[in-house]
Amino acid sequence: MPVKVKVCGLRRAEDATVAIEAGATYLGVVYAGGPRTVTGREVKEIVEVAGEIPVLAVWGSPDLEAILRSRDAAGFRGVQLHGGSDRSLVESLRSNGLLVWRVARLADAAGLDGLPELCDGADAVLVEPRVPGKEGGAGVALDLDLARAARSEFDRAHEARSTKHALFALAGGLTPSTVAHAIRTVRPDIVDVSSGVESAPGVKDPHLIQTFLEQALADLSSP
Repeated sequence: MPVKVKVCGLRRAEDATVAIEAGATYLGVVYAGGPRTVTGREVKEIVEVAGEIPVLAVWGSPDLEAILRSRDAAGFRGVQLHGGSDRSLVESLRSNGLLVWRVARLADAAGLDGLPELCDGADAVLVEPRVPGKEGGAGVALDLDLARAARSEFDRAHEARSTKHALFALAGGLTPSTVAHAIRTVRPDIVDVSSGVESAPGVKDPHLIQTFLEQALADLSSP
């Protein structure tokens, strides 16, 4: 099955349009802080052009009421929780109709122990590198051996549980020139890109978006 692609860190509706036309499955906007932080108006414009494509809000603090207020104002359809999440928050968000992605920030193999818990209730579990002082991956690539180990641990967790099967998302430093190799190596369900398709923080490059999607969605079945 072809991998799904999320283009994240969007601030401009025209960039969202390019991503959609190139074949993106999800779009992402950042509320968590940093140079890609969106305004409510920017999110509404992105949601308008997205149509049926889910827009996910990257959130840095587990604040249910703030998330729901922003959802009601801007219309995004899901959240990606970087600031920590417990099962009760996940259930509350899902009961309010939101997709929920939980995040594993990995520095080494010791971080894999938390993956089984993150599978509970999630629509997707996103793995990315842990970078000191940064909420996200900051354009740093996740070691692919560690990512492959995370994929194996993720699959074992689902085999051992009867919970809904989440999708496995890979993020961190992916670019048009590295995404195909990452997909072959890790076999994620979703790849997530932000800085790898930018000309400046929050400003996407249409050519890089198109090339990234072409590489990600290419037939990778042959060795």
